[in-house]
Amino acid sequence: MSLKMGSKNPFNDNPPPIFKRIFQLNLYSLIPISLLCLYFNIFSSTPFSPTQLLHSSNIFTYHSSICSSPPSNSSIVKHNDYDYEKSCDYSKGDWVSDMRGPIYNVTTCGTIKESEKCITNGRPDLGYLYWRWKPNECNLPRFEPNTFLKLIKNKHIAFVGDSLARNQLESLLCLLATTSTPNLVYQNGKDNKFRRWHFPSHNANFSLYWSPFLVHGIEKSNEGNYYNTMFLDLVDERWARDINQLDMIVISIGHWFLLPSIYYENDLVLGSLNCPKLNHTQIDFYGPLRKALRTTLNSIIEKKVAKGKKIDVIVKTFSPSHFEGDWDKAGTCSKTKPYRKEEKVVGGMEGEIRKIEIEEVESAKVKVKKIGAVRFEVLDVTKLALLRPDGHPGPYMNPFPFANGVPKNVQNDCVHWCLPGPIDTWNEIFLEMIKKWK
Repeated sequence: MSLKMGSKNPFNDNPPPIFKRIFQLNLYSLIPISLLCLYFNIFSSTPFSPTQLLHSSNIFTYHSSICSSPPSNSSIVKHNDYDYEKSCDYSKGDWVSDMRGPIYNVTTCGTIKESEKCITNGRPDLGYLYWRWKPNECNLPRFEPNTFLKLIKNKHIAFVGDSLARNQLESLLCLLATTSTPNLVYQNGKDNKFRRWHFPSHNANFSLYWSPFLVHGIEKSNEGNYYNTMFLDLVDERWARDINQLDMIVISIGHWFLLPSIYYENDLVLGSLNCPKLNHTQIDFYGPLRKALRTTLNSIIEKKVAKGKKIDVIVKTFSPSHFEGDWDKAGTCSKTKPYRKEEKVVGGMEGEIRKIEIEEVESAKVKVKKIGAVRFEVLDVTKLALLRPDGHPGPYMNPFPFANGVPKNVQNDCVHWCLPGPIDTWNEIFLEMIKKWK
């Protein structure tokens, strides 16, 4: 049936009997559907724990059903089998309550470091597990292990840098292990700081390279010097020599630059940081950090362009610590809920480090613009990490620290992150970045 100009609308105030009957049937069929939607929105299969109601006005849940509104076509682009947000700044947002919790635990994941098994070590509060990062401009999808593995099939991804690189990789392995079990195929070095895992299901490899300065250096130690020694113009070959085996590198540096250090460039002492016993010019660490990152990115460009092979390079921005007091003087991190986004702004030291990292990536992008062999991106986690003082192991870096009462001094870890925990969000953003590339 077609409508002609001037004909009556079949859904006007006085419809013909047949249309009235159809309208009534449709209306009646919507009633049970509406009731079902109401039921499932009110009564979820997973109840809230008391800690999840800390900010009850900010409860944010995701529903995938006929009750949900479809995403706007203006913000979603379809490409192959993946949907992704066309434009979104994932670095700006807020932590909102989410009743679903993490997709893995210590039982399903065997790669968690003992000091990051917060629940197993006796942490009594679980509220830190029930938050999700909500960007201002879009929704951040829940991690999809199958999608990630499909996108990196036959690839070799390396996490290079400090212990936050290791922390993020262990989180990623746990997320992926919910679908496919990784095999540890290589381990070497003190504390197994050089390791490799293989996913036979997708022929994918993940390597960990301990390199806290990225450049060549000698670490401080209890048995040796109390300061680090860095050679800012020489890349650390412990990872750089393998670069032609790699398809993607995720870089993490920052915290080791805060320690006493001597800096060399062109075989000459550039200066030192907090080494009063040495007769060197006192300088801050910002310049050396910039030089170290620049040397690293330039080295990647030179090595990959020379071989004519492509590589993706991701620089993760600085993840702030949350010590209440000095880290080496019984500092703690006792908070049990996130900061709201208006409570904390990125500034001071963490803001300057983040700024340097972003600027050096942008500079590297300009250098390779005409070459096209290297793709540089920033994984900006500084703001979302700053807002999570509750996500660290704290005293529960050790098993049951208060089992025999409260000791005078308890060592706390307010730098690394519990697994599962807020650091899993870094890998959710990481996946969205890869989806856009594909």
